[in-house]
Amino acid sequence: MKPTIYLDYNATTPLDGRVREFMEPYLGEVFGNPSSVHHLGRRARIDLDAARDQLAQSWRCRPSEVVFTSGGTESNNLAVLGTARRLASRGRHLVASAVEHPAVLAPCHYLARHEGFALTLVGVDAEGRVDPGAVAAALRPDTILVSVMAANNEIGTLQPVSDIGALCRQRGVAFHTDAIQWFGKEPFTHIGQFQADLVSVCAHKFHGPRGAGALFIRSPLQPEALSLGGGQEHERRAGTENLAAIVGLVDAFCRFVPEPVFECDKLEPLRVRLEAAAISIPGVQVLGQNTPRLANTLALSIAGCDSLSVLANLDLEGICASSGSACSSGALEPSHVLLALGLDAATAQSLVRFSLGRGSNQEEIELVGQLLPELIERARGT
Repeated sequence: MKPTIYLDYNATTPLDGRVREFMEPYLGEVFGNPSSVHHLGRRARIDLDAARDQLAQSWRCRPSEVVFTSGGTESNNLAVLGTARRLASRGRHLVASAVEHPAVLAPCHYLARHEGFALTLVGVDAEGRVDPGAVAAALRPDTILVSVMAANNEIGTLQPVSDIGALCRQRGVAFHTDAIQWFGKEPFTHIGQFQADLVSVCAHKFHGPRGAGALFIRSPLQPEALSLGGGQEHERRAGTENLAAIVGLVDAFCRFVPEPVFECDKLEPLRVRLEAAAISIPGVQVLGQNTPRLANTLALSIAGCDSLSVLANLDLEGICASSGSACSSGALEPSHVLLALGLDAATAQSLVRFSLGRGSNQEEIELVGQLLPELIERARGT
């Protein structure tokens, strides 16, 4: 069996051993419900409050502005659905970029189709970048929420979210950024750097556990809860808290975000090496290469074949890559991100994304670069 070469870190990262060890007591001895009044419940409550305080200290925000969720999808859904419903009396117009993750676009479309909201999708340039001026032009007197991601998960483009956030604040419009791909890869100083009212976080993108996320909600904004039946998370998310996942998220964040675990100085030269091998192949185009992007991300469009054929051939060699968002990579539909770049449907179906991480090394990258021409030729059936 061929050794595995994992180049899909934007999809998920392996749980760090130290984080796993930190979580262990909460999978056994500390099993109380934080809402219970007996001593086991009080112990769990103390540790839950401590985790919230620690994350708030790292974010430089109030503990009450931290909401723990089940992951990035729930954080994005709560930000969009909860905020839109809370602010609906002020207006019913939403703005989002055309390259948002489906966890943002789907709730936006749901609100437009079923709850009487209007939605404007702001386009991007050929590199996938949102122009703050285009966001400004899309704003209306009844606009209540803008959502633009900090870093694109498919092609790695970095967005000018602080500029967009400042613009929204001037206009009195709530601003949400899906920063899930940002954390652990780009510099982080404090949550206010995004100039956002809502910021989405997901633990398994920076070597934390799956099933753990968080949402920063700038006070006094109070999105409507999506789950009902309990007063947890200051009545913003009903349900008994997953304490093991929460402490794992906080431990991973404090370990791997202030000093990014995805080291640019290490990963960018490796990505450049793989990029050079890719563009030497006829019909292969690098996406987003002329704008600021994540150092670990290489997105390719490959003429003459679809992404699933290339991924299957890569997998036969033990190489794990992706066709974009892991949430929809099993679909045969063209990438909505590539369509937004102005590419045709056939090209948009040929997206292959390599995303490097802590375990990536020169030997692996050189091997992938050597195999890639043959694997693409095989996928093309030539």
